[in-house]
Amino acid sequence: MPIPEYLASLRARVGHDLMVLPSVSACVFDDDGRLLMACHESGVWAPPGGLVEPDEHPADALVREVREEVGLAVEPLGIIGVHGGPEFRVHYLNGDQTSYVITVYGCALLGGEIVPDGEEVSEARFMHEAEMAGLKLPRWAPVVLPEAFAWWHARRG
Repeated sequence: MPIPEYLASLRARVGHDLMVLPSVSACVFDDDGRLLMACHESGVWAPPGGLVEPDEHPADALVREVREEVGLAVEPLGIIGVHGGPEFRVHYLNGDQTSYVITVYGCALLGGEIVPDGEEVSEARFMHEAEMAGLKLPRWAPVVLPEAFAWWHARRG
């Protein structure tokens, strides 16, 4: 998806300078305990998610982002964690700098088929934690992914 209009307007004023932005990430598990991961345009694998737009509830942003990126319908079940810090800073190829504050949700899969949008996401699939070892993951993966799998295991009893 192209950069949201409000963010483009801000970038026109601040250029490539650092911006702190709210975002969401969806941890969607299948019945086998595999986490939905998406390969983003940079080749980095991460759970689907994205920016919270002005006046949008974070949970609504989460549902929208998962639908847009991978074509699935999800229901947020609860917050796994809220994270920020140096691991959540991104330097984009165009020079933009962003520090994300990510609200990570555990989600139920309601339906749909995985259909990557072809713009932000080129591939998506459910994976066991061990399958992620050879993937290019974001710097925040060691913080968020263990929490996500612990959340899933706690729900399973």
